[in-house]
Order: sequence, then C-alpha cells, then structure tokens
Amino acid sequence: MNLVENTQNASILQCMKVRNARIPDVKTICSLINYYAEHDKMLFRSLAEVYENLQTFLVAEKDHELVGCCALEVIWSDLAEVKSLAVGPDSRGTGVGTALVSAALGQARQLGVPRVFALTLEPRFFERAGFQIVKKEELPMKVWSDCARCPKQDECDEIAVIRDLSAG
Repeated sequence: MNLVENTQNASILQCMKVRNARIPDVKTICSLINYYAEHDKMLFRSLAEVYENLQTFLVAEKDHELVGCCALEVIWSDLAEVKSLAVGPDSRGTGVGTALVSAALGQARQLGVPRVFALTLEPRFFERAGFQIVKKEELPMKVWSDCARCPKQDECDEIAVIRDLSAG
C-alpha cells in the first residue's frame, strides 16, 4: 500500500464509527449481506432474521451512511462467532472490516467469552486480526446450525479460524 492509500484509509477511519445496530439499519444490513450472498460469499439473511438478531449486529457508519456490518453470536460459555461480516464494495480495503472485527472482539471480551471463531472464505483477513486457522472438526457441533440452510453444506469451502482472547 502506498502513502496516498494509507492517507486515504486513515481519513476514512477518522470519520467512521462502529456502533450497535438499530432498527433503521436493518434494510441496509440485509442489502450488504445479501449482496455477498448473491456472489456465494456468505449465507442470505432475511429481514425477519436480522430483526430477530439485531442486538448481535454492529455497523460501521461513515458520513451517516452504513458501509459495513457484522454480528457477534454467543455459541456457548466459552465460544462466540463473528458472522455476517460484510463491507460495502466501495469501502473494501479501507479498514472497515478490521474495525468491525475489532469491535466484535471487544464485545466478546466484555461478555467474558474467551474464544471467538469465524467460518470464512477470507482466512488471511482474519489471520491479520490475530485469528489462527483450525480444522473445522475441532469446533463443537453446535457451531454447524447454519449449515442446514447452506447450499454448499455437502461441499463446504469455508475455513475455520479462531482467536483466543484469554491469552491477552
């Protein structure tokens, strides 16, 4: 990345904020997620599903416009998942995804969840955020509840990544 790109990214992050999602955000959250779902990058989420899980969502806002979202879902006493991480196409590569994951990890710490995982097609992104690739079989069965509605369930191409928050 060159100096101009670094300066542009720093500028974007200065005027961006990550916050808890609210009711008026739901349609944009669905649009962001379903844009990637249409390209086989993540699972579709219906409006009803986002409304039902709204309290798990974080959004990134720049100039009063939502440019990204993700959810942190607690799976069990020792494990949570970062899911539905979506950044608007025009904001990719500007630090929005990193800011969202960082905020989700902060929430996990506040909740006392020692480990956070994600299932992803972009493992390098998560590795830069301190996650490590693990075998999917190492995750508990409860993790696979979304798989029943995934069209790729028999030929899953997602990679499991995990981050231990208890180690600092």
